[in-house]
Amino acid sequence: QVRLVESGGGLVQPGGSLRLSCAVARTIFGFDNMGWYRQAPGKQRELVATITRDGTTNYATSVKGRFTISRDNSKNTVALQMDSLKPEDTAVYYCTIDHYNGQRSWGQGTQVTVSS
Repeated sequence: QVRLVESGGGLVQPGGSLRLSCAVARTIFGFDNMGWYRQAPGKQRELVATITRDGTTNYATSVKGRFTISRDNSKNTVALQMDSLKPEDTAVYYCTIDHYNGQRSWGQGTQVTVSS
């Protein structure tokens, strides 16, 4: 019923940049907020950033000033520009959308590895 397609993960050196993208390929439910979460090995999944339909953003303290979330409402896409990456940013990153009925849909996840 809902399909989110993520891309852009990979291996990058500390201090480098990556851009994650997510497209809502299919949904039968309307949605408002879009966002990114991440889960590192042995840790709980955590919020990275969210953006409302009107462009209001929210960031985790750990990524503020380094990551930028954006969306294109006409294309139902959301992106996460990640700069000044650190080894502690290594995780699987998940795209999310919050439906008007209160449910949240998740993408399949994309691996980001920051290592020299």
